[in-house]
Amino acid sequence: MSKELAGALEVLEKEKGISKDIVIEALEDALVAAYKRNYGTSQNVEVNFNDASGDITVYQVKEVVEEAEDTNSQIALVDAREINRAYEVGDKIKFEVTPKSFGRIAAQTAKQVVLQRMREAERSIIYNEYIEYQDDLMTGTVERQDNRFIYIDLGKVEAVLSKRDQIEDESYNSHDRIKVYVSKVEDSTKGPQVFVSRTHPNLIKRLFEQEVPEIYDGTVEIVSIAREAGDRSKLAVTSHDSEVDAVGTCVGAKGARVQVVVDELNGENMDIVEWDKDPRIFIENALNPAQVLAVQFSSDDHSCRVVVPDYQLSLAIGKKGQNVRLAAKLTGYKIDILPESQVNLEDGSFEDGGTYQVDEEVEPSEAEPGDEPVADSLNQESQELGDQAENPTNLEGLDELEDGQASVGEEEDLDSSSAELSQDDESTLDVNEASDLDLDE
Repeated sequence: MSKELAGALEVLEKEKGISKDIVIEALEDALVAAYKRNYGTSQNVEVNFNDASGDITVYQVKEVVEEAEDTNSQIALVDAREINRAYEVGDKIKFEVTPKSFGRIAAQTAKQVVLQRMREAERSIIYNEYIEYQDDLMTGTVERQDNRFIYIDLGKVEAVLSKRDQIEDESYNSHDRIKVYVSKVEDSTKGPQVFVSRTHPNLIKRLFEQEVPEIYDGTVEIVSIAREAGDRSKLAVTSHDSEVDAVGTCVGAKGARVQVVVDELNGENMDIVEWDKDPRIFIENALNPAQVLAVQFSSDDHSCRVVVPDYQLSLAIGKKGQNVRLAAKLTGYKIDILPESQVNLEDGSFEDGGTYQVDEEVEPSEAEPGDEPVADSLNQESQELGDQAENPTNLEGLDELEDGQASVGEEEDLDSSSAELSQDDESTLDVNEASDLDLDE
């Protein structure tokens, strides 16, 4: 050990960002272990490394006691006062015991331990840096891929993008720059492990925060998100400023803001609707672009029945049930869709049949502004995107819909196979009348 080591510690601190004090502490611990191993002693020792001169000194440390029982770690008070009359019981006295042969073997052993401590310190620094990005957005470069993962270079670490976190039909080529959501950061013996996602609903939240300053500063809030990654997403937004239109702010002039998000997700369609504390209005907005005539809530569970015009039944349901399924996730209600021809205009009852139900269970949601957005589960494997339309029609730009609603991307086709409507029933239901109906079965 010499001044060369002290110089190396300076370089290590500058180039790798590892504190010299951390390395010196690790070095001194390693030298204590090397001393005990090579000299077979049970003494209580400590090692001091002078980073200025590079000198190493070994001390035996003894505690002052009334009567010494273990001479390796204790010294009697009477003996201590022969050294210095000021010593009292409980004081520690150091005796230099640096052996002349304390050299190459001890140094080699110490080197290995120091390198290990250095790696641990470096891992800790990287982990502490990247844990700050958990639940946030990062931009990385596609490095390589295998049958299980795509590996993304995020700078000091290589993140993993698993199959379930990849958007179906999205291609990832080497050296591509992509934005990913950091879903989890773990510390391990192999170093920090960073898991990222392209399918997590919060990816959309973070993308909108980047594009919409009003979301970032809290003026506009994303209350809930429902997503079928790669195909369509619905967002419920609200404004905390009466002069700021939440939906229009997110959409941007001529759809510029939302289009940036759509482009980043390779054409994933976005429906942005106004959140409302009245669940009836919220459900009507969530079923955009379909017109809702009436909503009946169940008294014993988180479900409801929604009446729509016969000619809009397929629009309300969506391709393979996607529109109503996303609306159910967005609002937290199980939603059954009925055409107005199935409503008895005289007594407000429902005829048997003609009801479209969401097949999957929906977790009840009590989303309020200020809560974390209600989002799909991170595990998307249980919800394969096979329900995408086989021949989707992509629209350029933005389709303006009813007040408080906006959609960009794909236009819903009316799938006649979704429901068979009665051509004999010519009666119509006025919107205001339907709202006043008692819809109990």
